[in-house]
Amino acid sequence: MRARLALLALMPPLLSAPLAHAGETDCWFENGAVVAPAVIGVMAGDYVIDLSAPRTLLHNTKAEMEGILEPEMSTSVQVAGLRAAAVSVKIADLDARGAGFVTPIAGVIGMDVLAGHSVEIDFAHCRLRIDRPWRARRQIVFPVSVIEGLPTVAAGVSDGPRAFYGAFAIDTASKAMTRLSTRDAAASGKLDPAARHKAPARLRALSIGGVLAENVPATLADDLPEGVSGALGTGLWARHRLRLDADGRTLSIAN
Repeated sequence: MRARLALLALMPPLLSAPLAHAGETDCWFENGAVVAPAVIGVMAGDYVIDLSAPRTLLHNTKAEMEGILEPEMSTSVQVAGLRAAAVSVKIADLDARGAGFVTPIAGVIGMDVLAGHSVEIDFAHCRLRIDRPWRARRQIVFPVSVIEGLPTVAAGVSDGPRAFYGAFAIDTASKAMTRLSTRDAAASGKLDPAARHKAPARLRALSIGGVLAENVPATLADDLPEGVSGALGTGLWARHRLRLDADGRTLSIAN
């Protein structure tokens, strides 16, 4: 992605107006996912922070340990100084999402909790910041469209003979640089859409904001809503800081 870094160098210095309150926490980067300490109800643990997840999920094994047998529950969620009082949390089997992690994953913090807040992920130092001031000497700002609750950016992909352009979710929980929706890609028995910690395929090119990446690590996704063609994973973001603004209208990328 040398072209993208070169483009960052040409951008003028920019500052964003600060937002108040909330806070920040250490996170870690494992299996292509951002993981941070959080609490759902009274259940503290290690939770995946996923901007491409429309709903917050609690692992069914974690719920069963607390005697929770319902398919969902309304409870509070706390992460990085943010406290959401009444979130409808879905209980789900997250064994596939937790594959390859050293420690068990308790759940996933999704956009139902994070929407309406600025969210910054600093991959280099692995810090998750919510509603904190954002400062960047140089940055690229992408317009964001919200589809079915998911923030998306426009991107194009090509496998050589074919190419298409669409809305791609901002995925902070998958290793692949891009995941293509099974609706828009020919499904292959060799690609498991649930295996987010792998990137077994390659695409000829990915274009975002006029910057081209070639020989792109890729896989499939079967969990994206209608209108979302794919997701852009941490293979794209991991060398940078990213910030989704509180209105969900811009995504800022800085070194």
